Amino acid sequence: MADKKARLVVDGVDKEIELPVYHGTEGPDVVDVRPLTGEGLFTYDPGFVSTASCESKITYIDGANGVLLHRGYPIEELAEHSDYLEVCYLLLNGELPTPEQKAKFDYTVNQHTMVHEQLRSFYNGFRRDAHPMAIMCGVVGALSAFYHDSLDINDPHHREVCAYRLIAKMPTLAAMCYKFSIGQPFIYPRNDLGYADNFLRMMFATPCEDYKINPVLSRAMDKIFTLHADHEQNAPTSTVRLAGSSGANPFACIAAGIAALWGPAHGGANEAVLKMLAEIGSVENIPAFIEKAKDPNDPFRLMGFGHRVYRNFDPRSRVMKQTCDEVLAELGITDDPMLDIAKELERIALEDEYFVSRKLYPNVDFYSGIILKAIGIPTSMFTVIFALSRTIGWISHWNEFHSSPNKIGRPRQLYTGEPKRKHPRA
Repeated sequence: MADKKARLVVDGVDKEIELPVYHGTEGPDVVDVRPLTGEGLFTYDPGFVSTASCESKITYIDGANGVLLHRGYPIEELAEHSDYLEVCYLLLNGELPTPEQKAKFDYTVNQHTMVHEQLRSFYNGFRRDAHPMAIMCGVVGALSAFYHDSLDINDPHHREVCAYRLIAKMPTLAAMCYKFSIGQPFIYPRNDLGYADNFLRMMFATPCEDYKINPVLSRAMDKIFTLHADHEQNAPTSTVRLAGSSGANPFACIAAGIAALWGPAHGGANEAVLKMLAEIGSVENIPAFIEKAKDPNDPFRLMGFGHRVYRNFDPRSRVMKQTCDEVLAELGITDDPMLDIAKELERIALEDEYFVSRKLYPNVDFYSGIILKAIGIPTSMFTVIFALSRTIGWISHWNEFHSSPNKIGRPRQLYTGEPKRKHPRA
């Protein structure tokens, strides 16, 4: 219930409009503008940056103070004390699992890792040089043609089964994208392996030589999954909710989220970091690029620094930096020219007054791109891994939307086109 009210006076409206004000458990108060419709008014908020599109109990971000909470738990604590599947359980169910619940959840996910054999033929319809995200959009959307036994969005059990299927099959589909692109046979999942172990094996094993699991790399992969699991109402998550509001099946909604994630302004950021490092070329060229970044008239931007939401340090980047150091030490990578550029950029960003005063710290994309490259994953797969990780956030928001009364999304507009006019031949 609203415990406060806002009052709006608009020229031409002969009465004061009273608007309820709601207070959440965290964050700023929210003014309920729905009464404006009855007065013939809409709000105008391009990009929805000042609009709460929904009520949610899943994730909270305080960008000013560098806080990210999943169901109330700080992301740093989850990354240290939980694995990715435990975070999946938390996002879906609201609480951390007991050991018995965790074991059952892991087992159930493992039973769904296989995909229908006919899905293999879908890949042959794509060019070998197709971007993996293009393939992911297609094959994930096609899942509804194979698993139509659980598409009743009003049935909680059906929604649960779909969630398990999506969490379990995304690593399989992602690895198949990679194998297809390099002309190698698909590797089937193994149910005796952990989530990250399984993914890395499906990526790098071949029929003639199995992949030896490196626990450091596996742990790093699990951290990347965890740190990208959810991030509140960003563009792809809002897309999933909006698609879901029409009653679309969950596979179609997740495919819509993948399409929205594909943009370089969002999911392609860590891929853009590697492209930027390649463009810089060598440590000697860094000063010139730093000057370009500082020049307000130059369109060049340093990718992987600062964040649209976090006006302080990205809380995920601290965990990712530590993981990055562990991976590079494990692999003995010390003389990679691109790594040298990254380390020097990191040093400058943490010491240069221009970056410090603007809080343009290295973000999660900066470090995750370096880790993925070190593991041997090509840049074209970076956004696919982001989509794989974020699937749990999407399906949790989709499930939350359908677990309470809802209505189809219908944003309004400020129309600035021609007024009504008569057809010249009428």
